[in-house]
Amino acid sequence: MFGSALASPRRVLDTALRAGRAAHAAIEALPRIAALLGDLRETGEQLERLSVFAAQELPEIVYQLEAMRAQLTAIERRLTTPGADGQAVTPGSPRTGSRRPS
Repeated sequence: MFGSALASPRRVLDTALRAGRAAHAAIEALPRIAALLGDLRETGEQLERLSVFAAQELPEIVYQLEAMRAQLTAIERRLTTPGADGQAVTPGSPRTGSRRPS
């Protein structure tokens, strides 16, 4: 009979101790959480700078790619148009001996 009467205060005490330990662990974790939030904020700022840079540079990259496409089209047109001898350049055409560009 006394065992069951004492069991309830024991459970209350155990629950209070567990709650106290959990609160203590949460309080000890606060500095780590604050440091991680600072790191997260810095990472967000770096991502913002990177996205601004990418947004500024993207039009220039597109412009350069279009210029390269125009150059390649001109080269392709010169290679496929018959030359002075009336023949187009093909992979099997004889080489003139000029050096490859480096």
